[in-house]
Amino acid sequence: MEKPIKHIVSLSGGKDSTAMLLRLIEEGRPVDIILFCDTGLEFEAMYRHIDKLEKYIGKPITRLKSDKTFEYLLLEHMPKRKNPELVGRKGYSWSGPRNRWCTAVLKQRVIDKYLHDISKEYTLKQYIGIAADEPERVKGFYYPLVDWGMTEADCLAYCKERGFDWEGLYDIFHRVSCWCCPLQSFEELRKLRKHFPDLWKKLGEWDEKTWRTFLKKYSVKQLDIRFAFEEERLAQGLPITGKAFFDALNEKLKEGDG
Repeated sequence: MEKPIKHIVSLSGGKDSTAMLLRLIEEGRPVDIILFCDTGLEFEAMYRHIDKLEKYIGKPITRLKSDKTFEYLLLEHMPKRKNPELVGRKGYSWSGPRNRWCTAVLKQRVIDKYLHDISKEYTLKQYIGIAADEPERVKGFYYPLVDWGMTEADCLAYCKERGFDWEGLYDIFHRVSCWCCPLQSFEELRKLRKHFPDLWKKLGEWDEKTWRTFLKKYSVKQLDIRFAFEEERLAQGLPITGKAFFDALNEKLKEGDG
């Protein structure tokens, strides 16, 4: 016997998935389940956005969350180690381009378990909010934004026309996912330090407690020294690129480590 279909929207809460959800509903497309997986690392404005969105569409948003916190996994968890040099180290520590454990543990596994359970009774049709100008594609899902030809800029404009502005997050950042991601650009990290000093302080506290530095070449403390030094240079009308800058920066970093 053929299983009935459940239409599932994967909602990150960002501009693309929000625009996708809004348009699906506006066009009367079937939407049975809306999934938002909370890593615990979203900006507070994002949680308020999800609440506002739920009220606007008049449909419940299913909130999923791992039973383990990011802080515990970062600092305390004792995983099985394949690398003998890491045996005995506590916590996964910071993720990197080739080991994005946080995405796997805090999001993908949580979502996969939920979907696995309901797939026993239903055939799942998942809507994924990948914009038309993004190169990534994942087989086996449905991409309404691609079909509609909606770019990232289109998605943001579409949301703003309907009153969704994330309390200005997109006026600051290009992307508004986990605030502590070490894969952010320097520019995004500068903005985090400037606009969210409490989060920046928390980032530094975590960094001091774990065994891998936040970035390959910089700890959060060193980033703080660099960004402060950049501000000093810019105020003096001096460049923050080139050999002279980096020579002077290296001296600052040595002083900071002393």
